[in-house]
Amino acid sequence: QNYPNPFNPTTKISFSLKHSGLSTLKVYDLLGREIASLVNEYLTAGNYTIEWSGSNLSSGVYFYQIRSGDFVATKKMILQK
Repeated sequence: QNYPNPFNPTTKISFSLKHSGLSTLKVYDLLGREIASLVNEYLTAGNYTIEWSGSNLSSGVYFYQIRSGDFVATKKMILQK
């Protein structure tokens, strides 16, 4: 989950991985266009927090998606300027 939500202009995205593996964390707009790739690397099992800034983006709804092995999670976040 990200905190704070709504955010302006930065938020922290926290997640846990039960298994090690190639992991990605990407941010998308409402149309499904990739806005940012925050993680694209091998991560070991554990807890992670990634800070992201939307300072160059318009207010609105964005989604972040975490993928690692068979695990996929997509969450909504709101940038409110």
